[in-house]
Amino acid sequence: MKFEKIHNKGQAQLFRNRYLEMLTKTHPLIIWGMYVPVFIGMPWYAAARLGFEGWRIALLYLAGIFFWTFFEYIMHRWVFHMIAESERGRKFIYVMHGNHHHYPRDKERLFMPPIPSLLISGTIFGIMYLLMGKNVFMFFPGFILGYLMYGTMHYAIHAWNPPFKWMKGLWRNHHLHHYKDEGKGYGVSSTIWDHVFGTMFDLKKEKEDKEKVKELQFEK
Repeated sequence: MKFEKIHNKGQAQLFRNRYLEMLTKTHPLIIWGMYVPVFIGMPWYAAARLGFEGWRIALLYLAGIFFWTFFEYIMHRWVFHMIAESERGRKFIYVMHGNHHHYPRDKERLFMPPIPSLLISGTIFGIMYLLMGKNVFMFFPGFILGYLMYGTMHYAIHAWNPPFKWMKGLWRNHHLHHYKDEGKGYGVSSTIWDHVFGTMFDLKKEKEDKEKVKELQFEK
């Protein structure tokens, strides 16, 4: 799906029903608050109740964070930017991601809102439990922390300039994805998979359009 126009003000209307519309918005701190018991409580449960050793908990926890970066890339590239033939499919893509390309300054839709977030994360937990058994209590919280770090990084990229020079490439990769080419730069929390799959921008050749970048960042 091609997202052609950047709107500097307002936000997309996703549903006519005001209550459904309200459920599409959230604040980052609400989502962090929801998942604190998950990424802290589950490792404690794995250690205190299931008897897993610290090294195994740490290893699977870190593996969950790393797996999130791959999951993020897959979803962004092949789900949120898929070419939909049907009107229903196009609507789905727009609700999930297209609205962000049209209204990149909309702060209320950078995280998945609470209800769909819980439904999706609960489903993912169930699938992981079937595949991993009790190891899920160490892997899944890392995966969730990876998601929260991704959402926070996404917010930061649209809110501020990179705090460190070594992070500038990550910032530019996402900005270019918005205003230059939606077929590249799918990584938000990491550029690892853009490098692996050949979708990384050649940042040495790409000139930064400062005016376009301003359109993508929240108003100060």
